[in-house]
Amino acid sequence: MLISEVIRKKRDGEILSDADITAMVNGIAQGGASDAQVAAFAMASWLKGLSPDETAALTLAMRDSGDVFRWPDTPGPVVDKHSTGGVGDNVSLMLAPILAACGAYVPMISGRGLGHTGGTLDKMDAIPGYTSQPDNALFDRVVRDVGCAIIGQTGDLAPADKRLYAIRDVTATVESIPLITASILSKKLAAGLESLVMDVKFGNGAFMSNFDDARDLAASIQRVAQLAGLKCHALLTDMNEPLADAAGNAVETLNAIEFLTGTRRTARLEEVVTALCAQMLVASGAETDRAAAARRVRDVLESGQAAEKFGLMVAALGGPSDIVDRPEAYLAQAPVITELSATEAGHVSAIDTREVGLCVVELGGGRRRAADKIDPAVGLTRLAPLGAKLEKGDPIAVIHAASDTDAEAAKAQLLAAYHFGDAPTPGPVVAEILT
Repeated sequence: MLISEVIRKKRDGEILSDADITAMVNGIAQGGASDAQVAAFAMASWLKGLSPDETAALTLAMRDSGDVFRWPDTPGPVVDKHSTGGVGDNVSLMLAPILAACGAYVPMISGRGLGHTGGTLDKMDAIPGYTSQPDNALFDRVVRDVGCAIIGQTGDLAPADKRLYAIRDVTATVESIPLITASILSKKLAAGLESLVMDVKFGNGAFMSNFDDARDLAASIQRVAQLAGLKCHALLTDMNEPLADAAGNAVETLNAIEFLTGTRRTARLEEVVTALCAQMLVASGAETDRAAAARRVRDVLESGQAAEKFGLMVAALGGPSDIVDRPEAYLAQAPVITELSATEAGHVSAIDTREVGLCVVELGGGRRRAADKIDPAVGLTRLAPLGAKLEKGDPIAVIHAASDTDAEAAKAQLLAAYHFGDAPTPGPVVAEILT
């Protein structure tokens, strides 16, 4: 099958056969398709769409383009979750050890920051010595021994997706629901999951800002997952404000450790973490209802078992063995730490969450280009939530910057992202659960 013929068929709106899609994916993974041809395929798919069957075939072909993990002898369910991305979304750092403490196994393949959104892998890389891209043998051993491992996509895991995604990122073809679906599910299926729970964000800090678009994406992922033989539930969660009250890599990692140890937990973050963990236990069959699952989640948090699992995972992957007890000794701290004060009194009536994420990028905590190096120390903490009543001079946030110049620029950017007025009517954090 000629690659150009596959592109022509999709350009003309024809339905691609499994053989067409397999030929295209093999060309992407093995180099038989040029960058121009991969870009043309992505654009044709974006313009003409892919049916659920085509998307499932693309998902499975990309899964099979590299290594596929199998976990036939684990005594508990093999589960994972995926978030479509947001600001202050450090849920994975708590979720994986919580589920491991509940008896599940979590082989979590995570990504780096994209645009204004933070990346789980960048947060784990803020821990000195942590091996975020281990070889397959170490990954397998840590998952089996500890119950969870948070790592990045290696070159041998869904390599077709890795190349296709990189080309989509620079050809204005990212916002395609079928291509997003195939990208997410190919990596999750390659990790050998039995069940998956999606955290699909909506709001001004999400890629899918419109609720209906987010719901369409969740439904697409569920349909294709079913066709690919993977049980998948989805939660639609609000991203009209940062999820945690911290945004940045080291500061979100510290926030996660404080959450796990019970030192400090904000209500909104706790609600999303608990809801996702509970749904994952139900989806996997480990619990029969969400209320019982939520109680189990609270039990492993309060007993310290979840925090212990996090520490064991970090140590097993090369990080410090006492990260949970002494996080400040290892996590980088910015040389300039300063408060941003409110210039007027009133309630926080709206937050431009995307702008908050871009503020972290401008500080050096994200990437403008793929090759950019991240400063793990910079970021924002103590972010005032929606509805907070502030007097003039009260703190809106604490800025962690590499220089005074960067800090002043961040103050101006962050102040423009916060709006004051009447107290808003809060919507639900978890808007809908699709099972």
